[in-house]
Amino acid sequence: MAASPSLILAGDLGGTNFRVAVFRGDPEMTRLHFAKFRSADHHSLAEMVKLFLDGISLESPLKAASFGVPGPNVAGVVVASNLGWKIEINALPKLLGIPRVAVLNDLESTAYGVAALRQTDLSTLQAGSGSSAGNQCIVAPGTGLGEAGLFWDGSRHTPWACEGGHADFAPTDELQHDLLNFLRREYGSVSFERVVSGMGIANIYRFLKETGRGVEKPVVARQMLEGDAAAVIDRHASDGSCPLCTATMDLFIRALGSEASNLALKTMATGGVFLGGGIPPKILHLLRRPLFLESFLNKGRLRPLLETMPLHVVLNDETALLGSARYAFRMVEAPAAPARV
Repeated sequence: MAASPSLILAGDLGGTNFRVAVFRGDPEMTRLHFAKFRSADHHSLAEMVKLFLDGISLESPLKAASFGVPGPNVAGVVVASNLGWKIEINALPKLLGIPRVAVLNDLESTAYGVAALRQTDLSTLQAGSGSSAGNQCIVAPGTGLGEAGLFWDGSRHTPWACEGGHADFAPTDELQHDLLNFLRREYGSVSFERVVSGMGIANIYRFLKETGRGVEKPVVARQMLEGDAAAVIDRHASDGSCPLCTATMDLFIRALGSEASNLALKTMATGGVFLGGGIPPKILHLLRRPLFLESFLNKGRLRPLLETMPLHVVLNDETALLGSARYAFRMVEAPAAPARV
């Protein structure tokens, strides 16, 4: 009698939400249970996992678990960016009662998930050569700015994590130089995350307002106090009701295009550049305008190379969760492999 497929647990921890699911290891990678928690309402990854598992019934024990977490893995310890949670990876198997547990950088798990996406999960901004062979990269603005690469070994892609979102912001025009100086007075070191992220949109808006480059509308100020500032700014930019919001999103789009091509060149991403994270799908209408693609291609002599690179927006907001699941199944299929620490 054939053994039943293994069950694994997969999670995607973000600064805003934690998605967690149980999958069955059949060819379709069937999802059996799912939940989403607000990260800020809890104190740790383990707390949310235990709440999830206490509320479901499993047909067999979990064989492995994998979690995508924002932040670098240093000697088996991850401090989750924008949350401050310290996660000791070697302690998780005993803490969760699961024999094998891995913690990936959140963008590394997103990279593993790219291979599971269908064409309907992507919106193409530039077809490029149309080939997925070759290195790939992901730039993912959301609560913060995540980045990752995928190395092409001639037959498949192997993801690798990085913290490129924390590299120095590089202005490309005088306005951005002024933005850098404005943010430097507040932060000292100014990373791309301070500009190309949800907090970045709010920072750009403040810069334009406080330097007299736009007039704030009372309705916008009120709505920003009541809800997500970046979403409010985008909404008023999209309907044309606020010139300051429009200028904010234009500057954001230019900076995002520039950083996407920076990573594309550093990774030689001839197999594709993917825009992930929570923001790109919400501003797809802006990314389809000429401003973004021109900012992406604006690399002088390297423009012809960038024109060959397929450029996509990832529409599936569970890509990182799928990637965590794929990695967990790899652990089950290759039990002799060293633990991920």
